[in-house]
Amino acid sequence: MTTVDTVMSKHDNGLNFSAWSHSQNQVWKGSLETVSFEQGAIKDKLMVLDKPCYIVKVAGKIGVTNEGYLSPGDNNATAQVELLTFVAPIRIQQFGDPNFLSFYGVKYAYVTGAMAGGIASEEMVIALGKEQILSSFGAGGLTPDRLEVAINRIQQALPQGPYAFNLIHSPNEPAIERRAVDLYLKYQVRTVEASAFLDLTPNIVYYRVAGLGLNNTNQIEIKNKVIAKISRREVATKFLQPAPARILKELLEQGLITELQATLAAKVPMADDITVEADSGGHTDNRPLVCLLPSIIALRDEIQAQYHYQIPIRIGVAGGIGTPQSALAAFMMGAAYIMTGSINQSCIESGACEHTKKLLAQAEMADVMMAPAADMFEMGVKLQVLKRGTMFPMRSQKLFELYRAYNSIEEIPLAEREKLEKQVFRKTIAEVWEGTAAYLSQKNPEKLGKAVNNPKLKMALIFRWYLGLSSRWSSSGEKGREVDYQIWCGPAMGGFNDWVRGSYLSEANNRQVVDIANQIMTGAAFLYRVQNLKIQGLQASDYYSQYHPVRSTLLEI
Repeated sequence: MTTVDTVMSKHDNGLNFSAWSHSQNQVWKGSLETVSFEQGAIKDKLMVLDKPCYIVKVAGKIGVTNEGYLSPGDNNATAQVELLTFVAPIRIQQFGDPNFLSFYGVKYAYVTGAMAGGIASEEMVIALGKEQILSSFGAGGLTPDRLEVAINRIQQALPQGPYAFNLIHSPNEPAIERRAVDLYLKYQVRTVEASAFLDLTPNIVYYRVAGLGLNNTNQIEIKNKVIAKISRREVATKFLQPAPARILKELLEQGLITELQATLAAKVPMADDITVEADSGGHTDNRPLVCLLPSIIALRDEIQAQYHYQIPIRIGVAGGIGTPQSALAAFMMGAAYIMTGSINQSCIESGACEHTKKLLAQAEMADVMMAPAADMFEMGVKLQVLKRGTMFPMRSQKLFELYRAYNSIEEIPLAEREKLEKQVFRKTIAEVWEGTAAYLSQKNPEKLGKAVNNPKLKMALIFRWYLGLSSRWSSSGEKGREVDYQIWCGPAMGGFNDWVRGSYLSEANNRQVVDIANQIMTGAAFLYRVQNLKIQGLQASDYYSQYHPVRSTLLEI
């Protein structure tokens, strides 16, 4: 039996108690010396997440304690202490899907996503991995030799994991995908984060299916795990379903997979986890998370009902996650895990240069915009970048406008060409093409041959010279090119900067990926507790209803 006690009582400690239910059959027992009535002490009590938090009323004043215990009470007795309500202990490991933790051997349902060009660096992956937090290395855009070095270094530092490597879709250069997959299979990289895919390719299917087999109990064993980052239902559907029969047939004919693996592939989905990517940095469709996540969860449930997978696919989120509030919101919407991106780029372990990190640490939510992507320039695909402190977004957009308006470099008016040479390229167009042709002659001679007889393609490749180098300049810290830095960034960066303003984390050189992960997850747990009390009727002052970064994490893991 429960009753509703209505008390309207505001005190100096900032607690306002009104109309909530509690059990008449329970009372709090403990020492009154443990009850705190002061504002600062109340927040400290709420922050002791691994203990229950009791809200009691003593002599007309509302206080909080972590000590004591609940006991059956006498309904007719007049108690000195009135139990108003309480919240149970909470552990960070309770957020998300527990299967995610056991599947990857991690302690949090928290992942850092890949940022291409090694921005999500070996240092980042190793630092997080040593704390049992999953991180994905930014392999996109790197040469096979550079990627091989990263694999060896990370595997040496984390022989038992956890770690992941990015496999980015390269529609114009499928050989790049294949070389990455070959390296992942050679070195037994067991977790891949697949991103920017518009459709399944033989390469991602090859990686997935080549890891299938049967264990000692004759059950399907999936050695090669796939976390697919998507933002559209039609792409999610492909990863939620088994591999297409036509691609399996092709791989069989090439001798890349066995008959058994092809048979098993029809019984497992293409991905173990789907990361719903909302308004993120880099490649993004700018989708609102509150609309996209429920849609993909519903789609997962439909496909699960159709295929009856032994282990249902987990749905996580990325894009816009940069504060405890956004993390908690994602978990409350049903996310199995959260993935951060932009905010990690400003950390000391990031592969970005110091100038880029400082710009990111100053960014606000409105300081981002869409710009043409180098890897899918001709298709008109865009990515989200930082516009504060750089001219890259405007200059790259101008290149795309010229590409659409003209069929060759020669058709572009002379005045426009001269402007490109002086302001954007800082080289003559002939010099840019010479460098581009030299690169392609080694990396992709077939494309070079096509470009010689295709003026439109030649123009695209000249423009992509600038787009490709601008992101490398941002990583290497190219002097004199600061205004041309291409810095992938989403609005989460501005949200994070707002949250940490005035704290030690406002300075980029104080930002460490493990610390930020702990702060966000600890903050989410604290805010969950506050919201739990709020739903029950406790109105807390702003002083302790918000979580702000502190030097050391207040929750022992």
